[in-house]
Amino acid sequence: MTQQHPHPTPSRPGQPGQMTAVMRAVAPVTGPKVLRIGLVQGGKVIEERVIKQRTHVTIGPSEKSMFVIPSKNIPPNFRVFELVGGEYFLNFLDGMTGRVAFKGGVSELSALKSSAKRVAVGNVQAYQVQLSEEARGKLVVGETTFLFQFVAPPPVQPKPQLPVSVRSGIANDIDWTTTIIAAFSFLFHFGAVGSIYSDWMDPVVDDEIDVAQLLESVKQLPPPPVEQPKEDVEAPAATAAPAAEAPKAAGGGNKGAAAASPGKGSGGMSDARASALTNELAQLDMQMLGALNSSGNATASVLSSGDVPTGLLENAAASGAGVGKGGVAGLNMGGAGGGTVRPGAAGGGGLATIGNTGTSGPATAGSAQTVKGPVGNAQVGGAAVSGGSVSNAPSVVAGMTAGFRRCYNKGLQEDPSMKGSVRITAKIGPNGEVLSATPSGGSGLSGTVVSCVVARVQSAQFAPPEGGGATVVIPVTFVSQ
Repeated sequence: MTQQHPHPTPSRPGQPGQMTAVMRAVAPVTGPKVLRIGLVQGGKVIEERVIKQRTHVTIGPSEKSMFVIPSKNIPPNFRVFELVGGEYFLNFLDGMTGRVAFKGGVSELSALKSSAKRVAVGNVQAYQVQLSEEARGKLVVGETTFLFQFVAPPPVQPKPQLPVSVRSGIANDIDWTTTIIAAFSFLFHFGAVGSIYSDWMDPVVDDEIDVAQLLESVKQLPPPPVEQPKEDVEAPAATAAPAAEAPKAAGGGNKGAAAASPGKGSGGMSDARASALTNELAQLDMQMLGALNSSGNATASVLSSGDVPTGLLENAAASGAGVGKGGVAGLNMGGAGGGTVRPGAAGGGGLATIGNTGTSGPATAGSAQTVKGPVGNAQVGGAAVSGGSVSNAPSVVAGMTAGFRRCYNKGLQEDPSMKGSVRITAKIGPNGEVLSATPSGGSGLSGTVVSCVVARVQSAQFAPPEGGGATVVIPVTFVSQ
């Protein structure tokens, strides 16, 4: 079996090869040098940092400092290396020691104080010495030592790139020409369908124009046809007939008038005759009432059972003839002697007083009297408190008396003779609330009264007891008054 060796892929023109990229990455970078600072504590280097960007280097106990050191002899954010005009300067205080190696030799910080520039840093005075890119040295601040030197800035790391096999994905496999054509086709077709179902192509509706067109169409309607009256041929004959009958009516008018007027002619009746007949009919009605004597039906049964129409009595009362006073067929008409009975007339008594409105005042059926039931009273004894002190126990128990009395009065409505006593044991919670209420005794009282009393005790609110809880015993005695 022959093993095939992969051939190296030649680089395309205009693009650097792999070796060229590596050489560019390791090529020295020109430009101003940057600070390299090492932090030494207890003889060990605990931190090393290259300040890639030329900026101020601060130290101090503040968290905002670039190097945080636990020292109270320096300001919170002290610029030990200060960048002024593109050049670095070393700032140090009186309590700091160390040495700096310049191009011309090594100098102690104590020796540099005479030639250093004095600057104000906050509330303290500091010494400032300019540093060149060849300078290096150490600075001791308390128990911390700073070693510094200027180095070339580190090369810029190239951006990491994925292999070609990983970078190729779905986007590389898409035919973008076909995809763009299909997208525009979908947009065109869906836009056409949307325009069909939209109303932006509909004509503008103007109500004033529509009303004007309606009025013009109404004006153009043809006028309705005029109906011609039909000629009535029979009208002269119908008109002649009433004219012929008119003389006959005029000639017989005297006879009709004579027949219509009572008392004139043989067939009429005079007013006196009509009045006499009315009186006779009224007398017949009175005689019919008079037939109801002791041997016939009783008057009470007649009036109650309706054997005789009561309208006769009304007619008799309204009649001018009426009936005489005294006993008529067993009826007490009131008074003795004769005369006409007038309903509603005062005096006489009997039936003569029917409808009498001459009384001095309205009739009354008597005065109503309300009968009250028994009234009970609730006597509350002294409350016994145990298990803890409750400051307002007597006042709260005294305030329950009215509620106990209402419970007892409701029970008296069911049993007026009920009386007795009951003891309620209430357990008070830490906040003064009633946790439970247990009745004991209750002899002679109904369950309704006892339940009502227990409910009243459970709804009470005491002051918070000392010790977190207490027990209150409430004796109640019920006596009817």
